[in-house]
Amino acid sequence: MSTYPADVVPPASSLSVQPARPEDFAAIAELTVAVYVDGGLASPDYASELADVAGRASRADLLVVRDPAGRVLGSVALVLQGDFGNVTASDDEAAFRMLVVDPAAQGRGIGELLVVTCLDRARAAGKRRMVLSTDPLMTAAHRLYRRLGFTRLPERDWSPVPGTDLLVYSREL
Repeated sequence: MSTYPADVVPPASSLSVQPARPEDFAAIAELTVAVYVDGGLASPDYASELADVAGRASRADLLVVRDPAGRVLGSVALVLQGDFGNVTASDDEAAFRMLVVDPAAQGRGIGELLVVTCLDRARAAGKRRMVLSTDPLMTAAHRLYRRLGFTRLPERDWSPVPGTDLLVYSREL
C-alpha cells in the first residue's frame, strides 16, 4: 500500500512524531494490515486486531509520522500502562506495539524516529525499561532494535496463539 514513489518521501529529519487523530485511523489500519498481513509478517487471523486502530488508541498513546501533506507515513502504539503491552511485567516497564512504516518510506529513518520517540516518552513518564515482542520474521525491525541498544530477553519470549512464537527485546532507559 505505498502512497508515494520512493524518491519523493521526505527524510525523517524533516518530520516529527505527533499524536494520531481519529481521521488518521483508516490510513493507519490500511497501512498496518498491508505491511503485516500482506507482507507475510503476520497471519490473516491477526488482521482484525491490526485494523482496530480506535481500540488501540483507547489503550495506548497512538503516534504517527505524517508527510507535509498530512499523509500517514508510519505509526506505533506506545503503552505506558495497562495490559495492552502484553510483555510488560511491572509498572517500571513500557512497551510499544504495531510499529509500521509505509514501504515507500522505509529506510529513511521513520521507524527509528518512532522508536526513539517512544523511548523518550517512556523515560519522561518515569519508566525504567522498554520491552517489545516481535515475530522472528521481522528481521529489519530486529536490526533497528539492536542498533538502538535493545537486547534479547529470551526468558520472556511467548506465544499468543499456537504456532506463533514471539521474541522479546528490552532496553534500559
